[in-house]
Amino acid sequence: MLNGKKILFATGGTGGHINPALAVAGYIREKYPKSIILFVGTADRMEAQLVPAAGFDFKTIEIQGFSREMSFSGLKHNIGTVKKLIRSEGQAKKIIKEFKPDVVIGFGGYVSGPVLSVSARMGIPTAVHEQNAFPGVTNKSLAKKVDCVMLTSKEAEKLLKPKNPCVVTGLPIRGEIINANKEFARAEMKLDSRPLILSMGGSLGAKAINEAVKYLITNRYDKKDCYYLHATGKAGASLIEEIGKDVDLASNPQVMLREYINDMDRCLAAADLVVCRAGASSLSEIQALGKPSILVPYPYAAENHQYYNAKTMADRNAAILIEEKDFTGERLLNEVEQLLSDPQRLAEMGKNAKKMAILDASERITDCICKIV
Repeated sequence: MLNGKKILFATGGTGGHINPALAVAGYIREKYPKSIILFVGTADRMEAQLVPAAGFDFKTIEIQGFSREMSFSGLKHNIGTVKKLIRSEGQAKKIIKEFKPDVVIGFGGYVSGPVLSVSARMGIPTAVHEQNAFPGVTNKSLAKKVDCVMLTSKEAEKLLKPKNPCVVTGLPIRGEIINANKEFARAEMKLDSRPLILSMGGSLGAKAINEAVKYLITNRYDKKDCYYLHATGKAGASLIEEIGKDVDLASNPQVMLREYINDMDRCLAAADLVVCRAGASSLSEIQALGKPSILVPYPYAAENHQYYNAKTMADRNAAILIEEKDFTGERLLNEVEQLLSDPQRLAEMGKNAKKMAILDASERITDCICKIV
């Protein structure tokens, strides 16, 4: 149905916006090899590297977000933002006129705003995908204009005023995550039957999670009743040396510390409990593999959307939600002790997480696109 159709994707800023769009574009390219796909993003953000690397054509417009800083520099930044916003609509219109898309899809980020707004005014079929339980400013505005609003979480619907009813599609998940096997992963990692606690705070690291996990490990590692695998992130790399002062890592192989986790499919599959932030992609992967989790939302995320993402799981008894202001080493230690002593509760949380999983999100999103073309 999309063979021969021109499809324009607008997204950028973070991997949370870009990777789902690339997953859907890849699915469309595989199913409809005669479709023609173009991405629009910005020249100075992640999409400028990720999109061409995935083999898709890429064009740029100039756009940036508004600063919330109440200062002269913040004001100066926002004046520049307004100028770029006005200019970006002209740039978007030029790209659209040249490419002549049959449909335009936004996956979030500031770049979606002008591209989708211009497309809707030109009468081109449009759709947006919202990754979070609390919609971003751009998608809130676009929901009133576009033909289809697709959601990861149904909770977002009550915060939108869409032109047409929203469709829950879920968030595309990497195939290696969906197909990961716990027993195989644990065998590859040479783990015995003891539970594995996987913890991380993102590629840069999260100070609150690093400090709490340090307390957890140094206060109970000698029980040797479980494994710990913690990724410190770039900013927390010194934590490995700090923990090493209290724990003889050579004689305690149950404590595994890394700066990054490059084999997330294997480690997540092997885990019995996950401690992490509450980005939409992370939660979709946790749900796909049915993992119980302790979620510590990043408090400075736009509109505090990670809190609302985590709440959707906590409300279904699929996770424990702890706000960063309440997250201490003592609190983490207490939660871990309770969960490890109650395997039935862990299993129930995992089952509830699995019930939330949507494993065919790329297909659902593609079906939505087909319906509006």
